[in-house]
Amino acid sequence: MHDEWRLPSAWPAPADPAAAERLVERFVSAGESAASFARTTAGGALLRCLGGGSPYLADLAVREADTLLQVTATGASVTVADALATIAATPATAARSRLAATLRIAKRRVALAIAVADIGGAWPLEQATGALSDLAESALHAVAAHLLRAGHDAGELHLPYPDTPERDSGFVVLGMGKLGARELNYSSDVDLVLLHQPDAGVYVGGASGAFFTRLARTLATLMEARDADGYVFRTDLRLRPDPAATPPCITFNAAVSYYESMGQNWERAAMLKARPIAGDALLGAEFL
Repeated sequence: MHDEWRLPSAWPAPADPAAAERLVERFVSAGESAASFARTTAGGALLRCLGGGSPYLADLAVREADTLLQVTATGASVTVADALATIAATPATAARSRLAATLRIAKRRVALAIAVADIGGAWPLEQATGALSDLAESALHAVAAHLLRAGHDAGELHLPYPDTPERDSGFVVLGMGKLGARELNYSSDVDLVLLHQPDAGVYVGGASGAFFTRLARTLATLMEARDADGYVFRTDLRLRPDPAATPPCITFNAAVSYYESMGQNWERAAMLKARPIAGDALLGAEFL
C-alpha cells in the first residue's frame, strides 16, 4: 500500500439507503472491474456510504470509477499526486480549453480521493484540508503561467523568462484566509489578492492596469466557471483593499499605501494567513 491505510470493511451507515443501493447498481454497470469491486463486502460498503450520504460523491464515483478503484488499491495520496502532476505537466502554451478541462478533471479526481480517505479515517483533518489547498495552489500556478504567457505571446508583456512565465513577472497571487493557511474544506471558495508591479518593466506600452484587470477576470473565470467537466474553486477577489473602488488586480504601491494609512485592523490581521500562491514569488514575499 502506498497510503497508510487499508480499505475498511465497515463504513458509516448511509443516511439514504435507497440512494445507497442505487449507487451500487450504477457502479456495477461502469465496467467489469467496477462490478467486481461493488460485489465485495468492503467495496459495497464504501459505495453505499458514498451513495447514501452525498449525491455529489455518488455522481463522482460513477464518473470517476477508475479513480475510485485506484484509490482503494493504492491509497488517496497516489491519486492526488498523479492529479497534481498532470496539472504541473500542462504547458503554459496549452490551449485554454485544454487547461480548463485538465483543472476540472483533476478537481474531480482529487475531491473523490480525499473524500474516501477522510470518510474512511485514513487521513486526519489537516491532511484533507492540505490536499485541497495543494489542488487550489497547483491550479492557480497553472492559470497564472498560462495567462502571463498568453500576454507575452500577444505582445502585451515582455516576460524575462517566457518558458517559466511566473518568474520575475511583476504579478503575484496572494492566497488569503483558508487557502493561505492551508485550511480549505470541501465547500470553501478561494480568497485571493492580486497585485502587479508597474515598475517591473514587463508591460509593453502605456498603463498596465487594463491588461491586469482582464487577466484577473479571466483567472477567476477559469477557476470558477462551470461546464460539462465541473468547476475548480469559487474565487473571491473582494479581500483586496477597498474592493468597491479598486480594480481586481491592484498595484503593489497602492496596496502598501492602503495598508499603511487606511487599512482596518481586521484587514491587517488577515495578512497573518497570507502567502504567495502563484505568480512572482519574490514580489509576493517583498509585499508581505
